[in-house]
Amino acid sequence: MIVLRRVVGAAAALLSLAALVGVVRLVAPATAAGGEPPGVARQLTFLRVALDDGAGEEAQTLFPEGYFFAHVLYGLTRVESGMREPARREESLREARWALARLESPAGVAPFSPHLTPPYGVFHAGWTNWLRGGVLALQPADRRDPAEVRRFAENSAALGAAFDASGTPYLAAYPGQAWPVDSTVAVASLRLHDTLLPPRFRGTVDRWLDGVRQRLDPRTGLLPHRVDPVTGAPAEVARGTSQSVIHRFLPEIEPTFARQQYRSFRDRFLATPLGLGPAVREYPIGLDGPGDVDSGPLLLGVSLSATVVTLGAAQRHGDHRLASALANYGEVAGLPVSTPGTKRYALGLMPIGDAFLAWAKTARPWVPDTTSQPSLPAAVPFWWRLPLLILLVAVGVVPWLPALVVRWRRRAGRPAQPSRRPPAGPPTAGGHLPAPGGRLP
Repeated sequence: MIVLRRVVGAAAALLSLAALVGVVRLVAPATAAGGEPPGVARQLTFLRVALDDGAGEEAQTLFPEGYFFAHVLYGLTRVESGMREPARREESLREARWALARLESPAGVAPFSPHLTPPYGVFHAGWTNWLRGGVLALQPADRRDPAEVRRFAENSAALGAAFDASGTPYLAAYPGQAWPVDSTVAVASLRLHDTLLPPRFRGTVDRWLDGVRQRLDPRTGLLPHRVDPVTGAPAEVARGTSQSVIHRFLPEIEPTFARQQYRSFRDRFLATPLGLGPAVREYPIGLDGPGDVDSGPLLLGVSLSATVVTLGAAQRHGDHRLASALANYGEVAGLPVSTPGTKRYALGLMPIGDAFLAWAKTARPWVPDTTSQPSLPAAVPFWWRLPLLILLVAVGVVPWLPALVVRWRRRAGRPAQPSRRPPAGPPTAGGHLPAPGGRLP
């Protein structure tokens, strides 16, 4: 019986400690508009070791772009870390170049067709070109490697020519398949080209935007998830997994249009399942559908991957309250494990998830915005943490309630204890009063 009590007490103590840790993670800063976000440097250390140990190959078994995403997101996070912390630029440049080489290795191009225009499709070409531009952005203009500059210019020209020759704004990522999000990344890389090098793609970008505005998803008014590869007509309703990435890159292309799209996205996809914090649905409010390899399993309609990536989109749009809420919610739900040198989420079982989260937390503009954008109304109330705090406090207190109730009942039912001191008063029969002077007669 004593052993059982000790086991129950230890379990209750651990549960209370976990609840206390959850409270701290819910209120401590988890992201930053400037400087290095908390924990990202340690995440990058973990990710590099994981990639060296085959995390990219493991991710490839989960979905077709697993290897590519694991490396490109690591490289992009290194770039943004270097942009935020100048002291880290040399390290960031070295690691971003390493990741870029992996994208162009046989394993990096294996899932894609070399017969598409551009070669290997717009997905591979766009993300690779964006990372290549980031490598240049980390270097002073007068110290850039001429070979890297030439390669970026050539790849940008190939992308621009492909868009100019296409009858649709959405190029194919795979034979006979096109997703608007992939072309959004590619066009953002052309805008980055015109920021870093002499501009040449303004006309291409304007034509692309005109084509996009003519082919919006009729249900939501947003860029569709999937389109007809020949006409660019919407083939699937807008979805959270692609929207979260689109809104990370669209501000780099056209800020005013991007802000309008982002507000519509928030209105249609942001949810608070069970009232316990913000999350992003895979399908717009009022519509349900199945999950897939991109969205992952859907819980109450919510996509964890879309929720993580939306953190970066919110931060890129200056929507810092939403970004902070998503980051803090992730610190509680993501089960992070920290050591002095590393940090990993989901107990380190899914490094590809760490790559997406690190990339989301470091989001910042790459292309300067010369427009004046109105402030965004708050998407989450200032008290959004309150329901979660109440739940965590309850989790910490409930294990102790049975013991407290038993103790209270014992005290309430215990009879009054008589006093051990004899009562004061006159002596009993046969007794004597003290004689004068204190002596007995």
